[in-house]
Amino acid sequence: MPIDFKDTLVVGISSRALFDLEEENMIFKEKGIQSYREYQRNMENVLLEKGTAFHLVEALLNLNQLSKERLVEVIVMSRNSPETGIRVLNSLHSYGLDITRSAFTGGEPLFRYMEGFNVDLFLTKDEDDVQKVIDSGICAAAMIYDPPKDFIPELTTVRIAFDGDAVLFADESEFIYKSKGIEAFHVNESANAEVPLREGPYAKLLKMLSRIQHKMHTGIELSPLRIAIITARNSPSHMRVINTFRKWDVYVDEAFFLGGISKDQILKAFNAHIFFDDQDVHLEPAKSLVPSAKVPYTSDSPLRAVVEKLIDK
Repeated sequence: MPIDFKDTLVVGISSRALFDLEEENMIFKEKGIQSYREYQRNMENVLLEKGTAFHLVEALLNLNQLSKERLVEVIVMSRNSPETGIRVLNSLHSYGLDITRSAFTGGEPLFRYMEGFNVDLFLTKDEDDVQKVIDSGICAAAMIYDPPKDFIPELTTVRIAFDGDAVLFADESEFIYKSKGIEAFHVNESANAEVPLREGPYAKLLKMLSRIQHKMHTGIELSPLRIAIITARNSPSHMRVINTFRKWDVYVDEAFFLGGISKDQILKAFNAHIFFDDQDVHLEPAKSLVPSAKVPYTSDSPLRAVVEKLIDK
């Protein structure tokens, strides 16, 4: 019988998101595939350094040890050939990561394989792959930044932080704010406080994480998986967010409605293993403190066009 991952969180992660392969990537870009293959062959027994998402993956896999069932599955996905991927496999073994499945596509795009592996979250450094996954709507996806230098991860919990609009929620409300201003945004959100926000690209992932929380023997309030929403919304637009979570039947441990206060110090205090946001204005200061990843708008999003126009100005 085929394995069913319906009730399992499946994370697809590129080798460059899991390990530090920037030097190797530079060799590939500057000297070509043959030099890259020779380098990787010569270095295949040299341990790769930890990348931005390493601590997140390690913490997620630890949930399996704390539960009576396998809640998380991680798939390493790489554009390497199987031969040049040996170093990645050796490093997985050396670090003792409980990862048994992998995909080495020999240069082919990774986005084609999301559905086959039932991926819920895809993390990579390849902008094109991320955009195609987001456009397809198959799963959540983000382009991960370089690791922060002094990040010390929490060892007893997994801590995941999300922005709201255009990440957990669809981008209609954010479009009103960007195109009509903050007053029109607050009027709309107050008028629709009891109307759930439409699901965004990370809504299904949030619901899966909430299901995992419920499965932990600690009870949901003491779960070793903590979820925070960190949003620029504030009163009166915050009530629609809380009511949406109720309608979705998801439990969020912490919520911060900042109303323009910078997110970076809140993220540092929360000590997020990963932070997902759609805007550079929040990600730029955050990425030096906690592992961070950008969620792109769909190619046909009206919000994308508005943001690009603002950048051009």
